[in-house]
Formats: sequence, structure tokens, C-alpha cells
Amino acid sequence: MNDGATLTLTLADEAETIRFGEDLALALKRGDCLALSGDLGAGKSTLARAFLRALADDDTLEVPSPTFTLVQSYELRIPVSHFDLYRLGDASELDELGFDEALSDGICLVEWPEMADDLLPETRVMLRLEHQGDGRRATITGPEPQVNRIRRVLAIREFLDKHGYARARRRFLTGDASVMRAYETIGTATGEKLVLMDWPKPPEGPPVLDGKPYPKVAHLATDVYPFVAIAGYLRKIGLAAPEVLYADCDQGILLLENLGDEGVLDAEGRPIPERYRESVTCLAFLHGHRMPQDLRIDKTHVHHIPDFDPTAMKMEARLLLDWHLPWKRGTPATDTEREDYLAIWDELIRELASAEKNLLLRDFHSPNIIWRPQESGVRRVGIIDFQDAMIGPTAYDLASIVQDARSDVPKPLADRLMLDYMTLRRSQGSFDEPTFLKAWAIMAAQRNCKLAGLWVRLLQRDGKPGYLKHMPRTLRYLSAALQHEVLAPLRDWCRRAGIELIES
Repeated sequence: MNDGATLTLTLADEAETIRFGEDLALALKRGDCLALSGDLGAGKSTLARAFLRALADDDTLEVPSPTFTLVQSYELRIPVSHFDLYRLGDASELDELGFDEALSDGICLVEWPEMADDLLPETRVMLRLEHQGDGRRATITGPEPQVNRIRRVLAIREFLDKHGYARARRRFLTGDASVMRAYETIGTATGEKLVLMDWPKPPEGPPVLDGKPYPKVAHLATDVYPFVAIAGYLRKIGLAAPEVLYADCDQGILLLENLGDEGVLDAEGRPIPERYRESVTCLAFLHGHRMPQDLRIDKTHVHHIPDFDPTAMKMEARLLLDWHLPWKRGTPATDTEREDYLAIWDELIRELASAEKNLLLRDFHSPNIIWRPQESGVRRVGIIDFQDAMIGPTAYDLASIVQDARSDVPKPLADRLMLDYMTLRRSQGSFDEPTFLKAWAIMAAQRNCKLAGLWVRLLQRDGKPGYLKHMPRTLRYLSAALQHEVLAPLRDWCRRAGIELIES
């Protein structure tokens, strides 16, 4: 193995060894091999047990020693195979234990890696434990990317220690479709549960338009400042967004209030009408406030909320061209198809010139709405995942929830939500309903064109196949949006291109 990067730390006692094992469960990924070395009693088994229990989120998980069986397998969030090679007769026997298969599917923990000679992968991470006083010294050597992930979880631990959460219990929390953001639940000594956002600044991607990478063209946030700014604004006007308890914006670490665990779907994943209706009330409340475009965060930072400009709208709509169409047909869009599609969107975007504009949360749908039954009014609706907010047509967010990308919204409920919103907006004063409904159809079509491509991009580029299950719903929603007369040219283009429009 190449020398790579090296990291050394002192684990003062058994409790710190256990915490480090738990933190490693947040750092390792599918395909990682962690080779644990050290004398008998150095703490290899203690660390491995802590790692497995944290990954399982089960403090009572039985973790028998694999000394005699040579390998123990665990079907966890990420499958783990725990190898003990002390009794390995010959290094060649490693293949008979199914090591390569286990590594391709999950994480391999390997005690006594010395017995494997050079058969462990070049990308392995070596972790050597040695006695040091009442504690242990841990030396970690491995490829830079893997060691940097470990550095990151240690930096988060240091952040928690600094702000009074030295013994906090950290566990993985299901995140979003981002390849950079991750979330943890933080259990405090008093039993409180908080949420930690882990968002290191990403490297700038390849240029896609005018020398700019996709996030800059589509106005996607690349650091935590927009989240902090929008959260403060939403809270200021009386909506329920997470309070930012502590922040290290430079490192991209936020400790947040936990708004709760309840969502707006039932046990079968179906919309709960009362909760969706209150969410639409929340949107109408938000759209009734005049939104400032510049939000001061602190003495040195002001967040300017970007406009959902024509370039960003077209870039998102292009995902259908660039990803969905080749996946569906097996052939890319022709030059003529591309020119016609983009020309149609130029005209549709011009139709939005008179549309009402305000804060556009961008992903206001079931995964990002928390139900808070202990509260009243609009505060029963907790809002998360708004860091990519822009100033744009208010109709966009209503389309996001009425056509929820993650759940089928029955037509009677969808009609009820539209009526609720219109009634509330009319009660607030002047409201141009026909112009709003035209904008709603255009924004619904734009969002679903984006999603139809995004699901494929998540599959093919990011290795996340689970999102493809939403494709039939997305195409049904797109078909519904295309019924508006202003979208007739796009409807005809989709049919010519072979886009499958699924009727409700």
C-alpha cells in the first residue's frame, strides 16, 4: 500500500475508544476496508464492537468475536463483514472467506491484517492501536480521500466538544439527494435530540455553460450561509424553521434544532390531507409577506437570494434532454430536437414575465415538511431543506406540493389544495388567478422535466438507483401539467420525441 495520509490521535480511556469507533461508523462507506492491528488487548475488538453497534443504532447488538468463525456478517444500513485472520492458515484462504464479494457490497473490518500478506486492497485504511498510559494511541494510514473522511468526523466531534456536547451520541440520519450534504442526530446528555448538518464546501465541478459549473448556473447553494439566512427569515416572520444553535460556517457544520420526527405521509406513504392542507396554508402565509432579497447573516455576511432566472430554468429543464431522453430511447436528442425544445422553453419563460414573484423554497414537498401536532396554526408545519431558495414564481412551490415528487397526491386532494391556496390568496388582497394558474402549469412542467432527468442522473452518475421508482409519478404529473393550453407546444414535442406521458 502507498504511504498515503497519516493521522494520529490519543484515546484517553475506554470511553474515548468507544466514541471513536462510533464516529468511524459515520466516516466509512461501502467498499471501504478498515484493517485493525495491535497487540492482544489493544482495543481492536472494543473499537469494532462500537463501530457495529453505532452503524446498527443498537447498543444491544450481539457482536461475537470472529476468532473461530474467521468472519461474522451483519446486514446493516451498510452491510459489514468482520474478519479475524489470527487463525488463518494461509493468506490464500481469504478468497474462500468471500472477502472480495463482501468488500464490493459493504465494509470490511479486518483484525490481524498482517496474516493476509498483500492480499488486502491497496485502498485499505490501516488503524494501529497501541497502549499509552491509561488509554491508547491510534495511528491511521490510508489513501487521502478515506483519511479525509475520518478527519471530517473528528472535526465534527471537536465542534461538538467546543459547544458543550463532549459526550454527545452521534448517529446517521437519512439525508437528501445531495452528494455532499450529510446529517446526523445528536443525542445530548439530557436526552435531547438535535440535528447536525455536515456540509463541507464541494470542489467546483466541470463547466456546463459559459464556463460555469451546474450549481452556479442553477443557483444551488454550495455552503451553509444561504441556509442560515433563509432559516432566520422564516423564523422572523413566524414560520417554523430550525433554529441554528451553533455554526461553523467556514467548515460547513451547523447544529440545529430538531423540529420533530413526524411527517405528512401515513404509514403506507400516502398524503395525510389535514397536513397537506395546513402546508398549503403555510405557503399562502409565506407568499403574503414581501420578501427582501438581501438577508444579513452577521456583520460580514449578507446573503443575496438569487433570481430564478431564464438561464437557471432552462438548465434544469435540460435535464430531460441530457439524461432522460438518452436513457429512455437509447439515443441522445438530435440537434433539431434540442433546438426545438429549448426554443419552446424560451417562449414559456417569457410567459412568466407577469407572474407573481416571491421567495421560492424550491423543494416544498413531503420529505422536507415536518408535522408538529403540539403547535398551532402555520407553526404546525416545520420547514427544512431550503438552502437553494430563490426569488421566482410563487406558483413553483405550490406545484411542488400539489404534485409531490415522492408521493401520489389523489386528484380530489390536489384540487382541494389548489382551492385552499386560491381562497387564502384572494383573502389577502389583489390576486391575479388566471396568470397564477398559467404560471403554475409552466412551473409544474419545468419541475417535472427537471425531475425526469434528475432521477436518471442520480442513477447513472451518482449510483443512487432508489430514486428511479419516482419516474412513473413524475411522468404522470408532467402529463397533467401539459394539459394547459400554453403548454401545447411542449406536449407535442414530448410526443414526437417519444417521452412517455402517463395519463392519470
